[in-house]
Amino acid sequence: MPFKPQKGGFMIQIQLPNGHSMPALGLGTWDLRGNECFSAVKEALHLGYRHIDTAEMYGNEAEIGRALKNLGVPRRELFVTTKVWTNHHRAADFKKAAEASLGRLGLSAVDLLLIHWPNPSVPLSETLKALCQLAQEGKALSIGVSNFSAALLKEAVSLATVPIACDQVPYSITENKKDFLAYARSQGVSVCAYTPLGKGAFLNRPELLEVSQKYGKTPAQVALRWLVQQKGVAAIPKASGVKHLKENIEIFDFKLDPLDLQLLTKLQK
Repeated sequence: MPFKPQKGGFMIQIQLPNGHSMPALGLGTWDLRGNECFSAVKEALHLGYRHIDTAEMYGNEAEIGRALKNLGVPRRELFVTTKVWTNHHRAADFKKAAEASLGRLGLSAVDLLLIHWPNPSVPLSETLKALCQLAQEGKALSIGVSNFSAALLKEAVSLATVPIACDQVPYSITENKKDFLAYARSQGVSVCAYTPLGKGAFLNRPELLEVSQKYGKTPAQVALRWLVQQKGVAAIPKASGVKHLKENIEIFDFKLDPLDLQLLTKLQK
């Protein structure tokens, strides 16, 4: 029987430099392990998620690979991101680590391969050379970085022989990243926001409650919509229960109007 997700609807797609596209909403899997991770990914795929984010350091790539195989979603529909940890920044180590991640995921290539964190003890040029080589070998359809400041991103862009497609950073409605976003956009680099709900710290703010009531949505849904409505911005909220998985993906049937966007800027630090 062909796979059919329970949740349909329009998902915003972010165009990457190589012509590939990234769904603007994905599932973050940090701190999900074992059966909890397997069940969360399986349920997310049923609901219509197609962007799954993991990392070598998360220790859950094998469970994610098992969920992808178990559900049988066509590979062309999936967007899988993984990241190489800081102890593998030397060129030979980086390649081995990335290939080990592919093995655990059961994939011949990931859609996006990232340097997880900067490592000042290893020249960035060496790490980027290994990352670009993996892209040239077809083991990563797009490449990028994570937790890179604007200055480090600028250095990465200048060194890379394959376009940097993404910088994954903490970003939510209360954080002012105007300058960072401007630079990333000027280079064609998308921004993927992790902890996009700020661990719930701002969800009871009056401005957010006011806008959420207007649209008949939850504060979390408005906060996520605010992110993905920005040019070149994706969000990967972590969730494991059905309730939050469903809530997070149901943000594509409304659009924040300019006045509400202006009101929500009051939340920025």
